[in-house]
Amino acid sequence: MAKSRPQQQPVALDGAESAAGGWLRGIRVSGFSFVMMGILVLAVVVLAPSLRTYAEQRQQIDQLQDGVQSAQAEVDKLKSERERWNDRTYITTQARDRLSYVQPGDISFLVINDLDLPTTEAADTAPVSKDIQDTQVDWLKSMFASVMTAGLAPEAVAQ
Repeated sequence: MAKSRPQQQPVALDGAESAAGGWLRGIRVSGFSFVMMGILVLAVVVLAPSLRTYAEQRQQIDQLQDGVQSAQAEVDKLKSERERWNDRTYITTQARDRLSYVQPGDISFLVINDLDLPTTEAADTAPVSKDIQDTQVDWLKSMFASVMTAGLAPEAVAQ
C-alpha cells in the first residue's frame, strides 16, 4: 500500500491586507516590459538635454523680444522728437527757454535768485505804510566807499 501524503493546508494571511500590497502582487514582469522600460529610460536620457536647450532658447528669445519692443518704443519717441524739431514754433520756443534768445524788439527780463523768502510772523503782522520814508544812509557815500574798497583790494594770486 502506498503511503498517502498528509494534505497540505494553504497558509492563511490576515484579512487586513493593504491595497498597495495587493496591487504590487498583481504586477507581472515580462521581457517586453523590460524592453519598454529600457526604451523609456533611453528616451529620457536622449531628450532631456534637448528639452533644456529648448527652454533656454525660448527664454533668450523672450528677452530679445522684450529688448526689441523697448528699442522700438525708444525709436518712436525719437521720431516724435525729430518731428517736433521740424516745427519752427518749437525751435523758437526751445531757443527762448534754453538759450534765453529773444526776438528783435522784445524785452528780456532775467530773474536772479527767484527763491521764495522764508516768511516770518513778524513780517506778516507789520503794517504797510504808504508814506515815503527817508533812510539814514547816504547812498552816494556808500557807493563811493564800495568802489574804493574794491579798487584798492590786493590782487588775487592766480594759481
